[in-house]
Amino acid sequence: MSFLADSVDVIVVGGGHAGCEAALAAARLGMRTVMFAMNLDSIAMMPCNPNIGGTCKGHLAREVDALGGEMGKNIDKTYIQMKMLNTSKGPAVHSPRAQADKDKYTKEMKKTLESTDNLQIKQVEIVEILTENNKVCGVVTNTGVHYTAKAVILCAGTYMEARCLMGNTVVYSGPNGLKASNGLSENLRALGLNILRFKTGTPARVDARSVDFSKMIEQKGDETVVPFSFENTEEQIRREQISCYLTYTNEKTHQVIRDNIHRSPMYSGVIEGQGPRYCPSIEDKVVRFADKLRHQIFIEPEGEDTCEMYVQGMSTSLPEDVQIAMYRTIEGLENCEIVRLGYAIEYDLIDPVQLKPTLELKNISGLFCAGQLNGTSGYEEAAAQGLVAGVNAVRTIRGEDAFILQRDQAYIGVLIDDIVTKGTIEPYRMMTSRAEYRLLLRQDNADLRLTEIGYNLGIIPQDRYDKLVAKRETIEQEVARVKKVSVPPSTALLEFLENSKSAAANSGISLDELIKRPELDYFALKQFDPNRPQLSEDVATQVNIQIKYEGYIKRQTQQVEHFEKLERKLLPENIDYEKISGLRLEAAQKLNTTRPVSIGHASRISGVNPADISVLLIYLKSIG
Repeated sequence: MSFLADSVDVIVVGGGHAGCEAALAAARLGMRTVMFAMNLDSIAMMPCNPNIGGTCKGHLAREVDALGGEMGKNIDKTYIQMKMLNTSKGPAVHSPRAQADKDKYTKEMKKTLESTDNLQIKQVEIVEILTENNKVCGVVTNTGVHYTAKAVILCAGTYMEARCLMGNTVVYSGPNGLKASNGLSENLRALGLNILRFKTGTPARVDARSVDFSKMIEQKGDETVVPFSFENTEEQIRREQISCYLTYTNEKTHQVIRDNIHRSPMYSGVIEGQGPRYCPSIEDKVVRFADKLRHQIFIEPEGEDTCEMYVQGMSTSLPEDVQIAMYRTIEGLENCEIVRLGYAIEYDLIDPVQLKPTLELKNISGLFCAGQLNGTSGYEEAAAQGLVAGVNAVRTIRGEDAFILQRDQAYIGVLIDDIVTKGTIEPYRMMTSRAEYRLLLRQDNADLRLTEIGYNLGIIPQDRYDKLVAKRETIEQEVARVKKVSVPPSTALLEFLENSKSAAANSGISLDELIKRPELDYFALKQFDPNRPQLSEDVATQVNIQIKYEGYIKRQTQQVEHFEKLERKLLPENIDYEKISGLRLEAAQKLNTTRPVSIGHASRISGVNPADISVLLIYLKSIG
């Protein structure tokens, strides 16, 4: 027999990276919030790679922080190694990446949740979403208790109808052997949702005591670290770091895989779900890239107080005996002992085209979805969606305007726009190449782009906003000052330019012209700028980038202005596109399914071409 529990404002289903950010956002905005997790010991768990950030993912993590989220602060507390990736390339693709102490990351996030006002966390499974007149009204637990709420955020991760596979062995569980969520998928189907099935995987963990690191290439962290959180400084988070190690697969490894490929559930037909293209298993790599003689493998520590090492790059679902033979062909792993086997995991998810850009379902008011449930992969993608869903759940309850980040504002905007507009046929991974305006969307300026937005939403406190305003003013003042500085000709300047392999300047030259030269920058020219003020590293970096890339930034800003004109042309919610004269049937059907909010949104829908957009523009004029 069921009974009714207390009513709350917001219910969050799931305690992963999406659920944590959603619950914290809602609670910090004053909503009485409860977060349900299958297991409170697995809050913000890292079931796969033990890191936060990486190429493009570091951008997302910093954007979450800039908006007032927790991920950046939590990894700054618990990292064991920190690196800035892609530093040999331009600043648009510089990405921070941190190895995490997985156990400490979970405990610190749980501690933050428990100390947050308006927020309760409970260990219980949710088996049903309750609705009334196409509006969410609560949830039902596996113990039969009904909780009522004004909004529900579903962050089920990879748990719905999950099963783990190793060869012919199938275990009906979630990641790391945790209980799967069974029954919720059927409930969502009954509510009219289209359910998809994806697959992802993880490599084995090996015992560090059985690894010969002398045969591998040591990978140390950066001497100077860049915090993920804009509220932290390098001095505040600096600590002794732990090394990772690089090794490679070889022909023996590949032969073991080829000899046993028929035993992989990926190739034997056991796996039903679609796997990730950009993070393939080692058996998939060997088949798809048969010409490659070796693949990089990183051996990464999972924490300070454990011997478990993560074998990055060798995700697999091969049987146990094949895994042991395969890993032991690798230099340094000849005698390795596997403490956790690699496995593939299949799970149910919703088709994300059923979502609005707010991450609210189109057909069920007040029900939001975030994270891997929406077809994405990665902790950072999940956290970003969780924060957006949490904010929008609150704004929906309050009757406020939707919070939607545009593609020119944030990678978060690109991510959400991509999945709700185009959908995805495989686990979606954020990449810099997906963003049209990536020079504007750098990881180093996420606070300048987004913290004011977070402040206006009510998540960023006044003191943090005041620091942002002061930082922005300092940058603007220094850029303006540098543009007025003229460097007179001198022997010292000529020698410096010659040593820097830069063209000579026989007459006076402006400092900003020198900074724009590819081989020079703001930092290198300090000796020729005697009146330079003492600036923090992050401010000086912004000055350098804004001057050096001024022309490129202006060009992208002009592109954004054109883009914004289309985004400002809003489409009424109740249009029947099949009744618009001149619109192709395919376009009309796609538009009726996606329900775009603007002309710009409509232009990005697969199957809608420029001629269709012209018809929509004419239609908008006709209705005033």
